[in-house]
Amino acid sequence: MSAIRTKLHHQLQTVTARIPVLNSTAATRGGVQPWNSRLRELANKSLFSEALSVYLQMLRSGASPNAFTFPFALKSSAVLSLPITGEQLHCQAIRTGCLLEPFVQTSLISMYCKCNFVDVARQVFDENPLSRKLTVCYNALIAGYALNLRTKDTVSLFCEMREFGVEINGVTLLGLVPVCGVAGNFGLGMCVHGCCLKFGLNLDFSVGNSLLSMYLRCGEIKTARKLFDELPGKGLITWNAMINGHAQNGLANDVLELYREMEASGIQPDPVTLVGVLSSCANLGAQEVGKEVERRIHACGFLANPFLNNALINMYSRCGNLVKARQIFDRMPVKTVVSWTAIIGGYGMHGQGEVAVDLFDDMIRAGTIPDRAAFVSVLSACSHAGLTDKGLHYLDTMEQKFHLSPGAEHYSCVVDLLGRAGRLDEAHGLIRTMKAKPDGAVWGALLGACKIHRNVELAELAFERVVELEPTNIGYYVLLSNIYTDAGDSEGILRIRVMMRERKLKKDPGCSYVEFKGRVHLFVSGDRSHPQSKQIYEFLDELECKLKELDQNRADEQLRGLSGMGVHSEKLAVAFGVLNTKEGAEIVVMKNLRICGDCHLFMKLVSKILPRREFVVRDPTRFHHFRNGVCSCKDYW
Repeated sequence: MSAIRTKLHHQLQTVTARIPVLNSTAATRGGVQPWNSRLRELANKSLFSEALSVYLQMLRSGASPNAFTFPFALKSSAVLSLPITGEQLHCQAIRTGCLLEPFVQTSLISMYCKCNFVDVARQVFDENPLSRKLTVCYNALIAGYALNLRTKDTVSLFCEMREFGVEINGVTLLGLVPVCGVAGNFGLGMCVHGCCLKFGLNLDFSVGNSLLSMYLRCGEIKTARKLFDELPGKGLITWNAMINGHAQNGLANDVLELYREMEASGIQPDPVTLVGVLSSCANLGAQEVGKEVERRIHACGFLANPFLNNALINMYSRCGNLVKARQIFDRMPVKTVVSWTAIIGGYGMHGQGEVAVDLFDDMIRAGTIPDRAAFVSVLSACSHAGLTDKGLHYLDTMEQKFHLSPGAEHYSCVVDLLGRAGRLDEAHGLIRTMKAKPDGAVWGALLGACKIHRNVELAELAFERVVELEPTNIGYYVLLSNIYTDAGDSEGILRIRVMMRERKLKKDPGCSYVEFKGRVHLFVSGDRSHPQSKQIYEFLDELECKLKELDQNRADEQLRGLSGMGVHSEKLAVAFGVLNTKEGAEIVVMKNLRICGDCHLFMKLVSKILPRREFVVRDPTRFHHFRNGVCSCKDYW
C-alpha cells in the first residue's frame, strides 16, 4: 500500500506543475461549483491524475466537496487503481455528510469493485438502508460482482433485486452479461436474454450488442447471427462485435463476408473493424483483400494508428509478403514491443532466423523491453532456423536479465529446438526439469523430434504424455503412426488405428487454397470439384512426365521415388496457380496441415523445372519458399 501512496504522491507532484491553478479567491467566492466543473471536464477527458490533483487544490483553497464532487474523484481513483486514495475520499464523504447520496454510494461501490475490494463494496451497500430501494446501487454492485467473476453473488443479488421489487433496467442486464460469457455459463446467458425479452429490453441498443458479444464469446455463432439479423438499425458497434467475434472464433471467411455486408450497408469502418478484418486476411492468406483494407486505412486517415500498422505487419508476413511487412515496420515512427514481435515472428515463420535474431537484439538496444510474447517469437525463429545455441541463450536471458519466468509456450520452442538438432535426451531432460507444467505442445514438440530422428522408444513415452493432455488431438496419433511406418512396425500402426477407432477420431482432410483475383480457391486431396479440374490434372501429368525425364537424363538421386505419389491438395493448388498466372508470378499456397515429405520434394523439383517461378507454401507453423530446386527451410522443418 505504501507503494500506491508513493505512486499517487509522485503523480500529483508531476501533474500539479502542468495544470493552470484556478483562482482560489474566485473559487471560494463561487463555492465548489467551479471546481466540480473542472473535475468533470478532466474526468470526461480521461485525465484522471490531473483530476485528483485538482481535487487536492480544491481542498487547499478551502472549498468543501459536495455530492457532485466525489463521483469524479472516486472514478479517477478507480481507473488509476488507487484504493488508498479511494478510502480517503470515503472518509471525507462521511465527514461532509454526503455518504448517503445515491451517486456517491454508487461511485464508492464501483471504486471498491474496480480495485478488487468487492467485499468492502458489499459492506458499503449493506450499511446504507436506502441501497435496497435504489436501482443504481444494485446496478453498481451487480456490475462489480460480474467484473470480478463472482457469478453466484451476481445472480443472487439480481434475484434479491427482483424479490424486493426494485426496478430493473438496461444497465442492470448489461451488468449481468460479463459473467454469461465465461465458459460454462451459457445457460445463464440464455436466462438473461429471456429477462431482456420479458422486460422489453431486447431491442435496447446497448443490451442487444452485449448479448451479441456474449453469444460470440460462447461460440454460439448461429444464435449470434439470428440475434444480429433481428437487431434494428445496426450501428458500427454492432458490426464490430460480429466481425471481431467471428475473427476470435477462427471464422475468417465469415469475417470477410460480414465486412462486405457492412460496406454494402453504408456503415463506415473504424480501426477496430479493420484490425478484425486484417486478422482474418492473415489467417486466410487473403493478401488482395488485405491490400484493399490498407487502401481504406490510407483513405480514412488511420495510417498513424499503431494497432492497424501492427495488424498490417502481421497480415503481410502471414500472406508471404515479408518485403511489404518490413516496409510498414520501418516507416512506423514509434515501434512498440508488439510491432517488434510481429516483424520478428514474420521473419521466423519465413525461415530467416538470423534476421529475426538481429531484430530482437536491435529491439533491446533501442530500449524496448521484450515481453513473453516477444520471447516466443524469437525462440520459435531460432527453432525454425536451427539456431540452437542462440535459442538456449535467449531462454537464459529471459529469466536472468528480464526476470520473466518461461511458460510452457517458451519451453515447447526450446524442446523443438533441441529435438530438431538431434539432442533428444537434452530435450527430454528439459521437460523433466522445467518450472512450468508441461502441456500438450511441449510433449508434442518432443514427439515431432522423434519423428525426424526415428526414435521409437522416446516417441512412445512422449505420446503417452501428450494424449493424456490432449486426447482428441488427431495430429499426435497420425504422427506416431508415421513414426511406426518409418520403423516398419505394422503392429504399432494397427494399435494406433484401433485406438483412433475406439475414440472415434478421424484424420482431418488436408486442404490448400490459393487467392486469385480476390477470391479464395480451395482444394482437398484428390479434389475434382473445381471447374478447372480437367486442366489441372492434365497439367500435373505433364509435370510428372517432365520430372521423370529429368530423373532419367540427370540421374539425380533426389528425384527417385516420385511415381505413385498421391494428388495432395497443395499439388492441385500449385497447378491451379501456374495455369492462371503469368510466368514469373509468385504462387502462394496456404495449407491446413503440415506439408508432407513427398510434397516438399515435389515442390522443390517443380521449382527446378520452372526456374522463373517461386512457390510459397504456408503450413500451420511456417513458410516454405521453393525456388530453383531449393527450399528456404533447407529441409529443416
